[in-house]
Amino acid sequence: MKRLIICAIATLFLSGPIAALDISAMNDTERQVFRQEIRAYLLENPEVLMEAIAVLEQRQQQAQTTDDNSLVATNAQALFDDQHSYRGGNPDGDVTVVEFLDYRCGYCKRAHPEVTELINSDGNIRYIVKELPILGEQSVLASRFAISVLQNVSPEAYAKVHDALMSFRGDISNASLKRLAKSLDLEPGVIMAAMDSDAVNAVIAENRLLAQRMQISGTPSFVMGAQMVRGYVPLDGMREIVASARSK
Repeated sequence: MKRLIICAIATLFLSGPIAALDISAMNDTERQVFRQEIRAYLLENPEVLMEAIAVLEQRQQQAQTTDDNSLVATNAQALFDDQHSYRGGNPDGDVTVVEFLDYRCGYCKRAHPEVTELINSDGNIRYIVKELPILGEQSVLASRFAISVLQNVSPEAYAKVHDALMSFRGDISNASLKRLAKSLDLEPGVIMAAMDSDAVNAVIAENRLLAQRMQISGTPSFVMGAQMVRGYVPLDGMREIVASARSK
């Protein structure tokens, strides 16, 4: 907070007429008087400092948005048109939602029913999943299982496994994944045998590299249209972002 206040003071006093002053040309006495005047003014008018903080935060947000838009544009091929990610929703949808997720992530689990409702109720969203296991070995195991299902069974089977893993409670192990496969009427043998394959390894590696390029360090993270959304957003917020994407 202290650092933010210092930056706000700089924003306040270096963006207006006072910026024309050459503070470096002042002698020690003049500089001390100047500092005392600033302090007295801020103590008498603290609301000005809050206004400066708001301006600073707005500028930082605008800069982050500009940077994020550039990241989306630069990585559009890998985000929207790769050959290894699951695609759900409407394949011809006018807005694409990409989700980076970890099956052990609490906020991913919280977001899942809302993402599902967004896609089902809208009817015109293309949905792409990027598995990004960042929360330990159980996360990696779950992602390997899901990717193997997509590669060796079908997208429809993947969708069922994806939903099941998002609602899964307890430790993820080879044994629990075998039980999960059987509960979904899937043959676990082929799925489990391919979990450590080069093809599965390649997907996880590519998703991690993409996340690094996108400066994604947590899950869930979304790309909605051309906008980056870092972190959990409630359903109404997601709908607003989708509507904004359609209006552009």
